[in-house]
Amino acid sequence: MNNTLDEIIAKLNGANNVAIFCHGRPDGDALGSGLALCLALKSMGKTAYMCCDDAPSEKFSFIPAMQEVKSELPNIEYDLMVSVDCADLTRLGSFAKRYAKFKGVTINLDHHVSNDGYGKFNYVEVCPASSEIVALLFQKAGYTVNEEIANLLMLGLITDSGNFTHLDVSERTYNIGAYLRSKGADMYTINYNMFSRQPKERAILYGKVMSKMRFYLEDKLALIVIPNADLVKAGSDTGLTEGFVDFPLTIDGVEVAASLMEYKPNLYKISLRSKGKVNVNEVAVGFGGGGHVLASGCLLGGPLEEVLEKLTYAVYQAL
Repeated sequence: MNNTLDEIIAKLNGANNVAIFCHGRPDGDALGSGLALCLALKSMGKTAYMCCDDAPSEKFSFIPAMQEVKSELPNIEYDLMVSVDCADLTRLGSFAKRYAKFKGVTINLDHHVSNDGYGKFNYVEVCPASSEIVALLFQKAGYTVNEEIANLLMLGLITDSGNFTHLDVSERTYNIGAYLRSKGADMYTINYNMFSRQPKERAILYGKVMSKMRFYLEDKLALIVIPNADLVKAGSDTGLTEGFVDFPLTIDGVEVAASLMEYKPNLYKISLRSKGKVNVNEVAVGFGGGGHVLASGCLLGGPLEEVLEKLTYAVYQAL
């Protein structure tokens, strides 16, 4: 059951020591929404920490606040824990158990359709980005939004909305974007670093992966595979593969694109994208994952060809 933003704001205002968590391998929205909330609470005189299992990818280093992300939770007594942009509790990784057993207040802020409301207080709304929800919360609460916070929220809004191109972008999304721009958000720098700038290693890996693209189901499904050996050889970290899955979806006739990144031997991280005919959230949920109707993910184990067969059949059933 969803709570109101007023109820969430009351809990945030009443807290002194706050721990904020996001999902592993954090993207722009997880980092933007979590760090914006962290900085806003700190500016109000509260103690707040932002924690994640994985450090932000190098591509986010142009934003100084990324240095705030911690891999371990400082040992103090907390009265509030907040998860942001995390569709299910398990995606909090090493912090999931502490969050689940926390005797104080837990808040779950998220925009994924698959979120089942695992917090004691939940505000889950399907929209382009969790950063849109946090920005809306700030407006309603009257929290100060300075240039640094505006940049963080704009980072999340731009990256998770596909630069305002996804089907779920609404009038409100644009209005919040305009509000953040009025507060100093630097859209040019964010866009350049997220969609244009790339190191040579990523360019080489991109070319190699795309040259081996596979097509199934009468070309309605396009698949790319990113072996760990190729990542190591290219000298790139997994964060540099973000956005790879979007390219196959641009091909005429393709309804679903999938990226299979080798996470561990015989274990693949699956990223799914859809043009709209297929609900890829339902495909991902069938494998224990989830996300959005048009963008979801899951983990699949087994030899590569078996994983490809399972995934192809699941998409076939959804077409």
